[in-house]
Amino acid sequence: MGKEKKYTPAEKIKYFPRRGTTRREFILTMTTAGTAFALAPKIGYAARQRGIPVFENVKLHLNINGAARNISIDPRVTLLDLLRENFSMHGTKKGCDHGQCGACTVLVNDRRVNACLILAATCENAEVTSIEGLAQGDKLHPMQEAFIKHDAFQCGYCTPGQICSAVGLVKEGHAKTDADIQELMSGNICRCGAYRNILAAVKEVQQNA
Repeated sequence: MGKEKKYTPAEKIKYFPRRGTTRREFILTMTTAGTAFALAPKIGYAARQRGIPVFENVKLHLNINGAARNISIDPRVTLLDLLRENFSMHGTKKGCDHGQCGACTVLVNDRRVNACLILAATCENAEVTSIEGLAQGDKLHPMQEAFIKHDAFQCGYCTPGQICSAVGLVKEGHAKTDADIQELMSGNICRCGAYRNILAAVKEVQQNA
């Protein structure tokens, strides 16, 4: 057998090019991407404060609680922030801001959605109903009356989302048993633990619907 050839570092690079990504490169890439993602909102805010356009605004036409709305917004604005920041509808609460607590639940075309997860720009020509749009003047919505009657809240922070979700649930017509209601309302968390009273309120409205 012949003597094994030894290669210089330059020859190794030439004849045996490295493939794939090293662990060091992977960690560096992920760290850089994570940092950029975390700083993006702050960079965008700072740029807007200085009048520097970051994203071109889009025109949005939709109906909120029975009123036509036309607005030009940043395409990254969520429906939750549109309601709270642009139209001062603070009834819809910002809880986890990750779609896990349900405090921001509203109805879009009669469908329950987490407003913190929906980009406002996707609601073009949609019918949006928030907690402010359920009552008719001084007359409360039957679900609002039932929540009061059954004391279905304590601190009240989750209540707007609970009520909107309950209204949507009744309209869907899928809940037939207590277990069904509990399952279909499971996306709305009540840290005060008023679940039994919430169930009673939903059942009363469902039975009278």
